Amino acid sequence: MPTIDIRKLSAEQLKNAMVTMGEKPFRAKQVHEWLWKRSAMSFEEMTNLSKELRVKLESEFMIRPMVEDVIQKSKDGTIKIRYQLHDGNMIEGVLIPVEGRVTACVSSQVGCSLSCKFCATGFMGRKRNLDPAEIYDQIVLLNRRSLENYDMPLTNVVFMGMGEPLLNYANVMQGIDYVVSPDGLNMSAKRITVSTAGIAKMIVKLGDDGVKFNLALSLHAANDNKRNTIMAINETNNLNALVQALNYFYDKTGGRITFEYILFDKFNDSRTDAEELVKLCRKVPGAKVNIIEYNNVQDVPYTKTNETRRDEFIHYLESNDVVANVRLSRGKDIDAACGQLANKA
Repeated sequence: MPTIDIRKLSAEQLKNAMVTMGEKPFRAKQVHEWLWKRSAMSFEEMTNLSKELRVKLESEFMIRPMVEDVIQKSKDGTIKIRYQLHDGNMIEGVLIPVEGRVTACVSSQVGCSLSCKFCATGFMGRKRNLDPAEIYDQIVLLNRRSLENYDMPLTNVVFMGMGEPLLNYANVMQGIDYVVSPDGLNMSAKRITVSTAGIAKMIVKLGDDGVKFNLALSLHAANDNKRNTIMAINETNNLNALVQALNYFYDKTGGRITFEYILFDKFNDSRTDAEELVKLCRKVPGAKVNIIEYNNVQDVPYTKTNETRRDEFIHYLESNDVVANVRLSRGKDIDAACGQLANKA
């Protein structure tokens, strides 16, 4: 039985493998194209290779695609899919159709280690990181579902599913590279947003690496005391450190930065909270705010704010020249909305 996952080989390693097998080096380019441009899930699909070479590849290597396990459709058109990985672990991805766009919400880890007090995924703990091929597969499979269900390809990808992307930095960056590369899916990096709970040194690394995608910070409170209460990561990555890192990121990349802000009833939805958020936004060039409707999670004491307080909060932001968009929850009835992913299908 082959034990080497061919999708773990670099382009150079793949070329060396072809030569070792007695093949011409250009065969490596053909195989690479099948893996990352045409998204082949088996060697049998590689029809411009000889039958002999395909048999040889199958005897030496394996491809381990993730597979759909459970598919749930919401009454609002949202689709949540649970995927089974080669080792039996499960992750979830979500398709969100809105006004001529389809956004894929993808995962970066099996579970999450950050244990934010309002998020169901955090209760799972972190089981392991996803590898680049698993990140790539999610986007490929969600795109196929988008074409099948909405008759259009993905327009956007957000890393807002299970896990903290910046704690799986190398694999997430490589997975995104396969998606945006002309030798891969050739998707525009500007259509991708990576969301982080806030790890300052890794935000700086994003700047140093000159990434082209957008960055979102899960903020949810604009002072350290409140943020410490709901997000333990803030105790080692406080708001001052994050502002410095975000400014560094912006200076290096010019990339768009969004603050994600869930409004919790009588916790972070007062005029004082809005004032603090405006002050924070003014410290980060071009920062905008996504106001997110909270989705109830079992055994969590927080509830969503009412519409009156939400509208007053947004009005204050806008009257102080802060761009604020309301992101209404989709897929709540199938536990597919923000903070609800926990493999409960």
